[in-house]
Amino acid sequence: MAVGRGGARRRGGGLRVAAETARALPTPVGAYSLVRRAGSLVYTAGIAPLDPESGAVRGEDVATQTGHVIDTLEALLATEGARLADVVKSTVHLASLDDFAQFDAVYRQRFPEPYPVRTTVGSTLRGFLVEIDVVAHVPVTAA
Repeated sequence: MAVGRGGARRRGGGLRVAAETARALPTPVGAYSLVRRAGSLVYTAGIAPLDPESGAVRGEDVATQTGHVIDTLEALLATEGARLADVVKSTVHLASLDDFAQFDAVYRQRFPEPYPVRTTVGSTLRGFLVEIDVVAHVPVTAA
């Protein structure tokens, strides 16, 4: 990520992102990108509720963790000119499907209708309760 004038940074060829936003984004823990744009589609990696600086899990319950994950997704999407309203597909991993109602209550508050299509599965997660990845559609505009 390169730092530009005024503390703005470029992330992977995307839009300029304010330094405070860039600090709020996690660092990948492996050989993958957190967000990529391909034409009019924006893809994110699976996002967990981890503090970008310490790596600690943020929140003890699924509702709080879901809020943190969606905050991070919103920031990642913004780096490519997308919003939550542009999300067309999400994949959700829950450590326990018994947490579905709490998760869904937060998700429904944050994503506008019409909601994205969604797959929700139970998964073995490492110390956190929820992970979400999304695909957004942002029309390509002529320069």
